[in-house]
Amino acid sequence: MLYSFYEMQRRAFAPMRMMIDQGQHFFSNPMNPASYTPGGKALAAAFDVIETSTRPYGKPAFGIDRTEINGQEVAIEETIPLRLPFGQLKRFKRLEKTSDPKLLIVAPLSGHYATLLRGTVHEMVKDHDVYISDWRDAKTIPLFEGEFTLNTYIDYVIEFLEFLGPDTHVLAVCQPSVPVLAAIARMHEAGNPNIPKSLAMMGGPIDTRVNPTAVNEHATRKPLAWFKQNVITPVPPPHAGFMRRVYPGFMQLAGFMSMNLGNHVVKHYDMFKHLFEGAEENADATREFYEEYLAVMDMTAEFYLQTVEEVFQTHLLPKGEMMHDGAPIDLAAIDKTAILSIEGERDDITGLGQTYAVHDLTPNLPAAKHYHYEQAGVGHYGVFNGSKWRKYISHEVRQVIRENA
Repeated sequence: MLYSFYEMQRRAFAPMRMMIDQGQHFFSNPMNPASYTPGGKALAAAFDVIETSTRPYGKPAFGIDRTEINGQEVAIEETIPLRLPFGQLKRFKRLEKTSDPKLLIVAPLSGHYATLLRGTVHEMVKDHDVYISDWRDAKTIPLFEGEFTLNTYIDYVIEFLEFLGPDTHVLAVCQPSVPVLAAIARMHEAGNPNIPKSLAMMGGPIDTRVNPTAVNEHATRKPLAWFKQNVITPVPPPHAGFMRRVYPGFMQLAGFMSMNLGNHVVKHYDMFKHLFEGAEENADATREFYEEYLAVMDMTAEFYLQTVEEVFQTHLLPKGEMMHDGAPIDLAAIDKTAILSIEGERDDITGLGQTYAVHDLTPNLPAAKHYHYEQAGVGHYGVFNGSKWRKYISHEVRQVIRENA
């Protein structure tokens, strides 16, 4: 019912959105004398803000078609060398031969598309052969494809690394830190020749008992049965994933918006002022942010519930009790892959110390292969995007990769 009600509301609002869109064009048309009046400017700006915040967004494009290497512009081609039912491996292939190291960026499966890491990819593609896990929206995946669990996520990471082969490095951003670390531990246990040379984890919830945030507390305040009953819903027609039980992206978005509602209101008011004053570049920056932020995807119910239970409620990985294919995951088996933990001083999603906890959980990894970096003045998003990421954090990742190449 929840998903059906959302779809009904979205379709019912469609005519109003059309009127708002037409109003925005009417009052911003240079041929309309009213567009030069304060009232006309205010209406055009208001319509623009409302249209941006209510538009249904699909999957954004990465749009990375070139980069700069040694002062020379190099073209980039997006290719998909490996397709799987619930995700694919996307490569940003530079059309110039290089011997740079392979880097697998594992994107979060937490409501947003992999394009949320566009800034991450754009920076690392300059001197790495970059691949990224491009997860599919669960509502587009038919039921016959089966389930996607936390166990399946670990299998996918292993398959990606086996496809890329040895001498690969991994960058896990936030949520995938747990399954990626588990996958690498399993590969060490099995003597897999394709274990990565290094693993960088950015704002990862390795042990959420450390310095818990509001997000962590929300996951522990209620029993798992509450989440099953209140946030899990079947996909309605006409989506290809009809009847698949999912945690809808719009629920995740509502949760994130409510955490910082005041900031979002201020940003939209600032966007209105910029449009009214003719500061189009500032307004475009806000619009681009929300075009990405408001584009959400669904997660399978089994993956979401298992993550809530094992990562945030029972803390199985740091307690040494997490299972994969019926066998316990032994983090002590990791003795070759260098580990870099990265945290943001103002991270309100993954608290300080939660990612750093990995170093105590991998006692057999030589001390020289343990790295940690804390970036002052950034929150969760700033760890992998923005000026601090480009200027400082990416440098730390590069350095660890080069030292362990």
